[in-house]
Order: sequence, then C-alpha cells, then structure tokens
Amino acid sequence: MTANDQEKTQLYDRFSQTQRQRVSDGAIVPILEGCGSASRQLVLLWSQLGDFDNLEYAWWLRREAELLQQAGIAVRAVGIGDRRSGEQFCAYTGFPADCLFVDPAAELHQQLDLYRGLALKLPLFSPGQNAWLNLLLMCAGIGSPGTLSEVFRGYRGDRRAPQLIGDEETVKAPPLPPLKGAFFKWAGGEGFQRPFELATLRLRNMGEVLSHWKTYVPNSAYLTQRGATFLFNAEGELLYEHRDRAILSFAEDMSNPLSFVAKSKSY
Repeated sequence: MTANDQEKTQLYDRFSQTQRQRVSDGAIVPILEGCGSASRQLVLLWSQLGDFDNLEYAWWLRREAELLQQAGIAVRAVGIGDRRSGEQFCAYTGFPADCLFVDPAAELHQQLDLYRGLALKLPLFSPGQNAWLNLLLMCAGIGSPGTLSEVFRGYRGDRRAPQLIGDEETVKAPPLPPLKGAFFKWAGGEGFQRPFELATLRLRNMGEVLSHWKTYVPNSAYLTQRGATFLFNAEGELLYEHRDRAILSFAEDMSNPLSFVAKSKSY
C-alpha cells in the first residue's frame, strides 16, 4: 500500500470514529452509523448551514434521490451550526434529519485542513465582524476564485446543465411574484438551465436564510469556512473527493454537481 493509499484509508477511519450530534434526535453518535450495508458512502462536510452552497447542494441531492438510491449510496452530512440550525435546514430543503449532523465549531473541517476562506483580520473588529468582512470580499471574488463567474452563470443560463424548474412548477422567490417554470421559456427555451432560472432559485434560498438568520448562523465566526465531498466504496477506499476553494464552488462540475456519482462506477 502506498503512502497515498494509506492516507485515503485513514480518512475513512477518521469518519468512522467521528461522533457528532444527529439532528433527528439530538443523540451523539458516529456519523457513519447505519451505513454498513451501503455499496458506497457519500460524506459531505458542509459549511455554515445558512450558506447558499449547502441549500443548493441539498436541492440537487433531493432532485437526484432516485439516482443515489439505485446506486446504493448512503449519504451523511456534517454542517456547521447547532441542532436548531439543522432542524430549520431539513425543514426547508427536505434533507433527512437522521442523515445530518452538526459541528458547532467546525472542528472536523479544521482537522481535515479544509479551506477556511479569506482570513483578513482588522484589529478593531471582533471575530464575527472580521468574518463578515471576509465573506463580503469572497462574494466579490477575492480569495474565492470562480465565484463571480458562477453568479453570472445563474443569470445567463447554462446549456450544459439540465432544466431546473418544471414548466408547471411554481417558484416563490420574494420580492418577485410567483413564477411558473413556463415563464423561463421566454428567456431561452426548455430542456436546459435557462437564463435567470438558477438565479431565481438562489433568490428563494436567500430569502429563507435571511428570514431565519440567527437560527441558521448561531456563530458568525465560521462564515467563510468551506466544505468538501468524499465518496467511499464499501471497503472504505476513497473513490472521489472535492475540497471547496470558493463560495458557490461546492462541486467540480457546477453544471451537474452529482456527475461524479456515475463516473465513480468505473472504480
């Protein structure tokens, strides 16, 4: 076994031994509990649960739930926040509460040396205020490569991505009036991500988070902390990993964030 292979195995061992609070019942249990019979295990290290990245990631997981089930993949996620954050997140996104764990101080993220984001510190600012400053700079693309282009993709559309809103589906994203999916045909057609389609879903997520800000973000000190995705086979071998380096960069292929699932079948 090479040093690299050993490191990948140790990563799975770390997850197997890690315990965190489960959102569904508040119990402190191993985060991989109940995954033993799965052919593959998808472990998600999410940033602050009020982060738009995670709301969007959960939306894709719900959309592709049948794909994941057919592939025999068990999903477990660890997000930054407390149990109330997790309950609100699950109520909004539909992510199963028994598959979500919370890590209030981002300890697991730091143990795995995940990107903490921009870390400028002004001496007169509190840790929370510095985090806000760094978050705003990252939203502008500073210390967050690719963020601005991903924002623009949400407005201009993406012919490589699938259609996101069904023609008969109604989306409520205040301050916009309720919009039917058929509306987006006028912006560019159908069968792919149309202009303004993704931006509308992101606006809906923004309204949700801002309406419950203190619930989603009990500690603003971790606003810039990024997450990661890890996919293991039944033997604990790492098939795929993606470590986030920017806001709105939670996947290697943002046009189809779960495309790595099909690719991993070749391993």
